[in-house]
Amino acid sequence: MKRTFLVIIVNVLFCCAAVFAQEVQKSELEQRAEAEIKNGKNTSARYYYIRAYEDYVNKGQMKQAVACGTKGAALYYQKDNLYKEAFDLLRGIDQTISAANVSAAEGGALHYMTTKERMQMYLKMRRYESTRDQLNIMEAHANAANDEGVTSDLLYNKAIFYYTFGQNDKGNAVFKEMAGKLTSQKEYDKVDEVYQTLIAAGLRSGSANMVAQSYSNYIAWKDSVSELKRLDETGALKQQIADHEATIEDQASTLSTRWMTIVGLGILALALAAALVIGAIVLIRYMVLSRKQKKTIALANESNALKAKFISNISAQLEPTLGKLDSRIPEVKALQDFSRHIQTLSELESTPTDAVGTEEVQVAPFCESLMEEIRGKVKGNVTLNVKAPKMTATFNKEYASHILRHLLGNAAKYTPEGGSVTLEFKKRGPHTFQFLVTDTGEGIPAEKREEVFKPFIEIKDLTQGDGLGLPICKQMALKMNGDINVDPEFTKGTRFILDLNS
Repeated sequence: MKRTFLVIIVNVLFCCAAVFAQEVQKSELEQRAEAEIKNGKNTSARYYYIRAYEDYVNKGQMKQAVACGTKGAALYYQKDNLYKEAFDLLRGIDQTISAANVSAAEGGALHYMTTKERMQMYLKMRRYESTRDQLNIMEAHANAANDEGVTSDLLYNKAIFYYTFGQNDKGNAVFKEMAGKLTSQKEYDKVDEVYQTLIAAGLRSGSANMVAQSYSNYIAWKDSVSELKRLDETGALKQQIADHEATIEDQASTLSTRWMTIVGLGILALALAAALVIGAIVLIRYMVLSRKQKKTIALANESNALKAKFISNISAQLEPTLGKLDSRIPEVKALQDFSRHIQTLSELESTPTDAVGTEEVQVAPFCESLMEEIRGKVKGNVTLNVKAPKMTATFNKEYASHILRHLLGNAAKYTPEGGSVTLEFKKRGPHTFQFLVTDTGEGIPAEKREEVFKPFIEIKDLTQGDGLGLPICKQMALKMNGDINVDPEFTKGTRFILDLNS
């Protein structure tokens, strides 16, 4: 389990590393632009940056595209003072971002990059109001991006704006906010880097005011952060000591736990030995009882077979005598039918495991012929329906015919005028299928749905039926490796389901 977990973690890390590598990998065009910059060839560098921008857009890599596009725009005005071309390029980049399928946050971050470049252009031209407007637009985009890096960059550019136009108090406030934020996160190196960048920006732009203010704030910050670093180092040492003490305590606890585990395992071994002895005794008793139960079951099966044979013999002995009586008398006819049913039921029960033959049957003609047999037995206006596909199925035709003929006969008997009787065939699997016999009669009460398949449950007037028809059908279904039941979910009459396996 642990090994599987480690494999999953390694795979996830590998995938993440692959994705990250794909994200930061620069295209050949961008690498060519960077090489031209190093060689001082600004015009060709600008050309390759713009081509890289277009290539990234076609690939759907918008962040890399906008980064290259803004670098190309910067090369228009920084060296050659081609402000119009730079503005046109940035306008086209904004239109591409708006047309791209990106989220609101991603779009805000991308528009922030182009607006920032415009702000730097106005800043170079010393156009106060235009620079301020772009800064306000940058703030709106930063809010939409909801990204910590973009927010920090906005503070940095605000500081540059205020220092450039002599608003030292506002510049100091913004820079204090930015430095405080990074310092609270103990990212001292980043704060130092920002101060160094601001001083360098002031030197490049020739702004003595920005350089002076930045350097003054930088010195003040260095003094304050030295104490913070000392406190951090002291806290780190204290934490290290506490960690070592905790480790020693954990090791001592582990030794105690191991000793308790050894004692526990010893007790468990003794308990297991005792359990094995008890289990052996129980197993011996179970084996003895099991043998007795097997003998009891064998005797019960033998007794049932003898009972069935005895009943069958009685029926067979009565048959010649009953045959001499007048079958036109209802009582005599009922006795003759009862005798035959007993013999059939006894034969089925005494040979439950004997296999029965099967044959391939055309389903539709088979069902239609059975339904035709009850056409003259139904009450007025009773509709007879057959739903059987034109296909073949393999089963014992004699037993299936007997069962369905009996079910359809009962349906004809109990369905009132204007009702319906339906015989349906459904294939449930490669080797399983069903016959369903449905009528719209009164239905069988829930408490009697199991009893209808059991013989001799109650004493009956044989002239009204002996109650052995459904028990015989049940035994026939079982011999065909199937079963027959009343559908409990059908409530608008009665539905019998004959399940069979080919």
